[in-house]
Amino acid sequence: MSTLHSTGGIWQGKRVVLGVSGSIAAYKSAWLVRLLVKNGAEVRVVLTPSALDFVTPLTLATLSNHAVYSEFTESKDAGTWTNHVELGLWGDLFLIAPATANTLAAMASGGCDNFLLAVYLSARCAVAVAPAMDLDMYAHASTQENLAVLAKRGVKVIDAEEGELASGLSGKGRMAEPEHIIDQLTHGLLEQAPLYGKRALVTAGPTHEPIDPVRFIGNHSSGKMGFAIAEQLASLGAAVELITGPVALSTAHPRIRTTRVQTAQEMHDACMMHSDECDIVVMSAAVADYRPSIRAAQKIKKAAADMNIQLEATTDILAALGSRKPHKQVLVGFALETDNEHENAQAKLVRKNLDLIVLNSLRDAGAGFGHDSNKVTFIDRHNKISTFELKSKSEVAADLADKIIDLCNSEAQS
Repeated sequence: MSTLHSTGGIWQGKRVVLGVSGSIAAYKSAWLVRLLVKNGAEVRVVLTPSALDFVTPLTLATLSNHAVYSEFTESKDAGTWTNHVELGLWGDLFLIAPATANTLAAMASGGCDNFLLAVYLSARCAVAVAPAMDLDMYAHASTQENLAVLAKRGVKVIDAEEGELASGLSGKGRMAEPEHIIDQLTHGLLEQAPLYGKRALVTAGPTHEPIDPVRFIGNHSSGKMGFAIAEQLASLGAAVELITGPVALSTAHPRIRTTRVQTAQEMHDACMMHSDECDIVVMSAAVADYRPSIRAAQKIKKAAADMNIQLEATTDILAALGSRKPHKQVLVGFALETDNEHENAQAKLVRKNLDLIVLNSLRDAGAGFGHDSNKVTFIDRHNKISTFELKSKSEVAADLADKIIDLCNSEAQS
């Protein structure tokens, strides 16, 4: 189903407590757990005593990879108890689906006669409910008043849907389909994401400058760093334009639009097309500084021991972007150095009108081209320097995203 690929990475690492109350719709909780786990969430399930009549703890424990909770005590004989307060504090989201009329009434009145309600009263995180009941129960004034009370307290109510009900009647009252629940919650999470509403441009990989139809001048860039940055920014809510040179990587992230190019000129043209509309520009591609001044139309034959190729400079894309940088845009460049690293990076930062430069050195083991790790130093326009240890490129991307968020907030206040 499309939902597994449409949540924009926003669920990755999220901790979800799923509460299940006693309704025939409880069978859908298994699919809900599966969707949440597939999208990267960690799920703990809490059942009311009556929910045990409709779905087994074994099913939900297997799908969630965690024990299922339903009682206040783990072992009555041993006197050990289940810490509902700890579970309530653990979650980033407490989703109750299905939420019966009885559970909604207890939540609205502050009742606490089962473990699920105790967790709800202990929760400090966002709470959402997906009601499930027969149409007359759902339409009853008391149910609607309870939903209104909960909504006023900040609980997100995922409206019931119309369709066939367990009573044989047809109408509004059936729990929203799991895909619809995930879609609604994803939209809400995206709106809370720190980069929601921002547009970002990220470049990745090398460029290939043709000598003839067979040969080219290039470098060893794999594109891993740029792709990691694009995916991290997208997971934080940004809409990302990824412009990549020739690499073997791809991304299915729904908030990333990918443009593939070959040469420095093609990358320049793509950047110029999109940069003005972007709030964030991260130039992590390893763009060739030179290209052959003449591209042979046919393969150059080996005719002599020596062959000379006349080179000319490519357009400096980062300098061009810096010269036309819109007000409040955050522009980030990369500097791969082998000597005088800090001095060269700081000079590049000033010369190209950057807000931040990411310095990495080929002298650091495990850093640079081709590796899954990198060791970087951030230098911003106020000469604030932050140095990091060797990390995976996804962790470096997360550190960079945190710095970009700080820069965006500073720009917004200026």
